Amino acid sequence: MDTFFMRVALREAEIGLHKGEVPVGAVVERNGEIIAVAHNLKETLKDPTAHAEMIAIREAAGHLGNWRLDGATLYVTLEPCLMCVGAIVEARIRRVIFGAFDDKRGAVASALDILRNEMIVPYRVEVRGGVLEEECSSLLRRFFDMKRSGGRDGRVD
Repeated sequence: MDTFFMRVALREAEIGLHKGEVPVGAVVERNGEIIAVAHNLKETLKDPTAHAEMIAIREAAGHLGNWRLDGATLYVTLEPCLMCVGAIVEARIRRVIFGAFDDKRGAVASALDILRNEMIVPYRVEVRGGVLEEECSSLLRRFFDMKRSGGRDGRVD
């Protein structure tokens, strides 16, 4: 099931890619139902907090009418950063499944391992990285290669 939801997140990331955003997509799922999908909108909204995870968490809370996302799983194509991990903890998300590892800013398994720190997170969060890792990484490489070669604002036609 994890690969199914990650593929949905990858489709969201593609939408962001075509908008000139860093191609990261996120899905919040609970009880087998998708309750939110999002992609990065930092450039579009001129908002440093407009990460795919943050937007998806906000949408999921709105959908449920509750900030507690008990029993929910967050699928994201790139390992969440420290800001997004804070939102994951506050929302009480129980599972985080990500695609590509982020050695510089990843706060789930790479640069930091916040979700497994019992002093910070008072409940158990299941973490699984590397789901469709090659597809997720390839999309990010494509974006940054295009930016380095002078692509038009990172947009892909």
